[in-house]
Amino acid sequence: MRTEASEQPQTYWRAAAELLHWDSFPTQILDDSRSPLYSWYTDGALNSCYNAIDRHVEAGRGEQTAIHYVSPVTETAYSISYNELLAQVKRLAGYLVSQGVRRGDRVVIYMPMVPETAYAMLACARIGAIHSVVFGGFAANELASRINDAKPVMVLSASCGIEPSGVVAYKPLLDSALAQASHKVAKCLILQRPQYQAELQPGRDADWQQAMQTAPDADCVSVKATDPLYILYTSGTTGQPKGVVRDNGGHAVALAWSMKHIYDIEAGDIFWAASDVGWVVGHSYIVYGPLLVGATTLMYEGKPVGTPDAAAFWRTIAKYKVKSFFTAPTAIRAIKREDPDGLLLRGVDLGCLKQMFLAGERCDPDTLIWAQQQLGKPVIDHWWQTETGWPVACNLMGVAQLPIKPGSPARPVPGYQVQVLDESGKQVAAGDYGNVVIKLPLPPGALPTLWQNDQRYIDSYLSMYPGYYLTGDAGYMDEDGYLYIMSRIDDVINVAGHRLSTGRFEEVLCQHPAVAEAAVIGVEDKLKGQVPLGLVVLKNGVTLGDDELRQQLVALVRSEIGPVAAFRLVSAIPKLPKTRSGKILRATMRKIADNQAYTVPATIEDPATLELVRHVLGKLGYADSQVKEHR
Repeated sequence: MRTEASEQPQTYWRAAAELLHWDSFPTQILDDSRSPLYSWYTDGALNSCYNAIDRHVEAGRGEQTAIHYVSPVTETAYSISYNELLAQVKRLAGYLVSQGVRRGDRVVIYMPMVPETAYAMLACARIGAIHSVVFGGFAANELASRINDAKPVMVLSASCGIEPSGVVAYKPLLDSALAQASHKVAKCLILQRPQYQAELQPGRDADWQQAMQTAPDADCVSVKATDPLYILYTSGTTGQPKGVVRDNGGHAVALAWSMKHIYDIEAGDIFWAASDVGWVVGHSYIVYGPLLVGATTLMYEGKPVGTPDAAAFWRTIAKYKVKSFFTAPTAIRAIKREDPDGLLLRGVDLGCLKQMFLAGERCDPDTLIWAQQQLGKPVIDHWWQTETGWPVACNLMGVAQLPIKPGSPARPVPGYQVQVLDESGKQVAAGDYGNVVIKLPLPPGALPTLWQNDQRYIDSYLSMYPGYYLTGDAGYMDEDGYLYIMSRIDDVINVAGHRLSTGRFEEVLCQHPAVAEAAVIGVEDKLKGQVPLGLVVLKNGVTLGDDELRQQLVALVRSEIGPVAAFRLVSAIPKLPKTRSGKILRATMRKIADNQAYTVPATIEDPATLELVRHVLGKLGYADSQVKEHR
């Protein structure tokens, strides 16, 4: 399978395209005329919404559940059939058309985890409009920058989101963003939630429920396979967000292929990706992926712990008969910290669950092993990015399971030709550390470019190694072809000329029975250039003293990595700074340690954690308290 996908990509991906309904089946599978900018299914035409909803209804499966909506934070739950989903999406699409939204127009969606967010995405796809979902609750200036870049004709939003800590009012943030943006948006549609009633601006803002009462239905618009389906922004290093473009054809083919081959999900199966629609996982595997194959997707508004406890995920899986479950390692670490012995799992019948998938950040072996022991199921680490849109390396659970090696997402998925190169561009030997790259062309579903910025795409991803896509991650491949992603390229620590990965340090620290999770950064050192510094979050109930903890962790690293690690700086911390999707903010921590000015990332979950970091680093002799963040 991998050989055919790499040696005969056109044949392989032509067969995969037959999983879909095409208005015009493509004859040109791969277009390399603009290399290094490639495109798939250039002369094909289809509609993503039709493939996700209409064709299943037409096949007689309209009464099947399309979405289970579960919201512990509002204590509501209900199910939506494919018939009901089609009716809602047709109506919303008709409203957009009535407001002048046309094929190729952009629509920004700034909404919480509610079914209407999925309706909004699918309604845009139905009429050929390009949606750009911005994570609900994003700061106003970040939303404004995305509005300026995408230039939407309309914004769909809600009055609020709900967090365990309480209501987060979205509408004031939206109003502020629209006031700041240089691009002016004339129309907004606002979903009023009972927890917070937003003030609507006459002439600009319409009430969602009222608008739906009189809106006409809209049919699907046939679009070119290469037409953009959506823009999803990632944070750019220059401060200007990068708009990752996803096309209609390649995206639908890749996701339909992945649901069967990777996640072992077919029509009628129940799939749950415990993420948010604002992230790529939510786009690919809450909304489009499951619906494209006629499965049932579970949409969850809650947290792994605290809504109400650390067994919430397991009870939800049991109640809704979830076959494959997908979450982030950080969620499992949170559950493990609250319930280290799995006591809350006892009595929960997980007979329906075949496997659990982990992605979103590097999964340390200890977390994976703990989850496997508690669940008694295969736990599948897999690796991908916002840019790729679907997994790059994974155990293909719908084909044949390979042996699980904790710490590795297994082998590259067919279509991705992954290599590990040194700084000069030479392939390194098995087991040697280097930069992880993917040989061009990328397979269908991966980004063809950045929104209206081909040159930035080339400069950011394709210029360091001509003929390859630079993932930005560092790691190695073992002698069996298993890939190990150890850190971001920027997180490689150079200790007296020795290149060491933060991921390896964290892997070792998490082996300690008192440690729930760990983050390691490289800090400046006058003698060695850089040395590693570790911050660890302890499991609940641990009473180890600071000195004893430090001695044990230093000894553990020395034993596992060796004296070359020069590991002496380590401390406990109550909580690590993370993005809302669970990624640890190592680069920001490094800047704090080295007294460099930094910007609080827009995606941070809890800004107060940066002060915790500053305090702990100060005790270790780093982080001058005079250097503060700039905004």
